[in-house]
Amino acid sequence: MRLPFRTATLLVGSLVLSTTLAAAQDAVPARVRGTIAAVDGSILSVTSREGPVVRIAMAPGVGIRGVAAASADDIEVGDYVGVASLPGADGKAGALEVLIFPAAMKGTGEGSFPWDLQPGSTMTNATVANAVEGVSGHELTLTYPEGSKTVTLPENIPVVTFADADAGDLVAGAPVFVPATQAADGSLSTAFVVVGNDGVVPPM
Repeated sequence: MRLPFRTATLLVGSLVLSTTLAAAQDAVPARVRGTIAAVDGSILSVTSREGPVVRIAMAPGVGIRGVAAASADDIEVGDYVGVASLPGADGKAGALEVLIFPAAMKGTGEGSFPWDLQPGSTMTNATVANAVEGVSGHELTLTYPEGSKTVTLPENIPVVTFADADAGDLVAGAPVFVPATQAADGSLSTAFVVVGNDGVVPPM
């Protein structure tokens, strides 16, 4: 299932996310995962998965995206996806989650780089060159300018796509993923927030 997107908003979100992901690769990442504790103007307070409540300054015009549930069966050759994975003993990476980007966001943050979903994990934003479903489950070959990676998708792996969301969705208790940047004084800021829709938790 693919959901409709408002084109103008999507293109802005694409630019914001691309810039944010690029910054995350060039600097020490400050990714926050958890649930919203409070929103006070432009300050987003999040109870992080590590426990403490962290305060994040949202930039003017902050990009806000929701997530909608999808499945491995929705992934097609030519799709642009983001896959968090761990290295496997057989040389193939084991996927932890998959984000199916809408077509207008193809090329966002392209490449494979360290990720902190789990210790030792990586994030690969790339085009699906081959998609196979066999007795051992789904397997994807991902290609990007620097190379390629083959990943296996276990059953019941979280697969999502972006959905529309706005500031009204930033309410206490909502699950969020925030790719933030950290200033020299330790303060956090962000230009992009991913919030869960209808009980779907951002798996990134």
